Order: sequence, then C-alpha cells, then structure tokens
Amino acid sequence: MSFMLGIVVILLGGWIVFRHRTGFRSQSPAAYAGTHPAFDLRTHLSGPILCEGVIYGPLGRVTSRFTANMNGVWTGATGTLAEHFAYAGGGTQDREWRLRMGNDGTFTATADDIVGEGRGVVSGATICMTYRLRLPEDAGGHVLDVTDWMYLMDNGVIINRSQMRKFGIRVAELIATMRPAT
Repeated sequence: MSFMLGIVVILLGGWIVFRHRTGFRSQSPAAYAGTHPAFDLRTHLSGPILCEGVIYGPLGRVTSRFTANMNGVWTGATGTLAEHFAYAGGGTQDREWRLRMGNDGTFTATADDIVGEGRGVVSGATICMTYRLRLPEDAGGHVLDVTDWMYLMDNGVIINRSQMRKFGIRVAELIATMRPAT
C-alpha cells in the first residue's frame, strides 16, 4: 500500500511541476522583451476603450459574459483607467485604476477593490500584472490572487487573459479584448 502511495505522490508531484513550468504561470516578461509592437501604457490605455469578455469558472464553463466601457487619462507618469462593466445577467460594476509608471518598465496600480498595490511590468508587446482582488460581498467577499497578461496586437487590439486563484488553486479565468473606441 505504501509503495502505491509513493508512486501516486511522485506522479502528482511530477504533474504539478510540469504544469507550473508549461502553463499560464510559467510565462515570463523577459520572454516577450523583443516582441513588437511595443506596449506603452500611456498610449494604449488612453482615451475611450471598448472591451468584451467572458469569465470561466473553476470547471472551465463560462460563468459570466460582459462588456465594458473604459477611459484612460494620463498626466506624465501617472494615469487613471476608469472601467464600467455591464454583465449579461444585468449587473454592473465600476472600477478606477490609479496607475504610476516607473523608470524601468515597471508600474504600480491601485483601485478600491484591490488589496494593497498591484505590480506590473511592460515587456515588448506585453504587460504582466499581479494583484489581490477583493470580490464584492454578494460574490462572497473573497480575496483572490490575480495574474493579468495583456498582449498588444499589431492593429492596436489588446488581448487580456487573467487567472484568479485562491490558496493557489485556479478558481476563475478571464479572456477579454480591448480596443480603441474611435
């Protein structure tokens, strides 16, 4: 019996290492350093932006669909990105990100439903940002660890993929497109 348990533990450990090195979380900003077009927060997250997306639950099924109107405003190295979400179920949500660019491609981000400060890095055609999101009380009030990856396309569209985790376990994933509303 202990021999079988040992094999199960080894296989499970191998699977976890494999997934960590090959999945979503294995991406590194350095891997995208030479990609184009270069993502500039102050340019690509400026002005009116239209967004459409879906949120997948822990079982891989779509649990929510949404559209969002966003507006980015920048003064030097600081900016705001106001977001107004309309969900297919009829609910709405507003968030205003406060962004501050560093001198080395890094940035910080805060919002009222973010615990502490989000941290991000711009690398080539990508942005990677991590933060802790407090869900609304009607959604349980849980705090989730979020990793956002944004990929800038040649035509100015941004593809956003985010994973949300609780205790290291993926509980949701978001896929969205963002494009200038001009």
